[in-house]
Amino acid sequence: MGKGLVVGLVALGLVGVGAYVADGFARDSAEDSAAVLLSQRLQVDGTPDVRIDGFPFFPQLLARSLDDVRVSARGVELEGVEVTDVVVDATDVSLDQPYQVGTLRLEATVPTSTVEQVVADRVPVDVAVDGGMLRASGEILGIPLSAGLVPRVVDGRLQVDVQDVTLGTGELRLEDLPGDVAERLVGIEVPLDGLPAGIVLEQAVVVPDGVRVTASGTDVDLERLP
Repeated sequence: MGKGLVVGLVALGLVGVGAYVADGFARDSAEDSAAVLLSQRLQVDGTPDVRIDGFPFFPQLLARSLDDVRVSARGVELEGVEVTDVVVDATDVSLDQPYQVGTLRLEATVPTSTVEQVVADRVPVDVAVDGGMLRASGEILGIPLSAGLVPRVVDGRLQVDVQDVTLGTGELRLEDLPGDVAERLVGIEVPLDGLPAGIVLEQAVVVPDGVRVTASGTDVDLERLP
């Protein structure tokens, strides 16, 4: 009886190992397939990394709903605006129609070069990170201009507000700038229209590479991705 018990335990252990390996293989295959699909569906820089959490995987597959999924990519283009260091965390991801996500959180960095391009469309300046804000530098009527820019989210839109302005050697109020310069420095919006429908921009913070934005949403329809 003792020997039979040992043999039985060994057999169960082998079955468990086999199930674990099969479960891991299925998970790896699903992650690879998802990465390929995302590369085909979105304009991604490099190959995205997909990680499906939760063990075991087979019950999630049978239920046609994934508990937790994390996708990261070096860069993604959102309707002409490229964002970098993209991380997406999603829960309750449906594998059947209608394809939906229970909750989705997205973080990405809008590079300084992108902000510079948007600001330069109004005023010809260079933009760089300056501590906890952005600094626009250029010339107006041949006089050196420096303006501190602070990003913020207004009604789900990313804007940069002018905090301080220096023209030449003197600090000015925005309304004291010559001509229509003040108007061109107010309400500068960085378009992020390529975000999935149902995802709302919530936060913007200056980081060494640009502006780190956070967006989230619930009951997101995956079929309405850009």
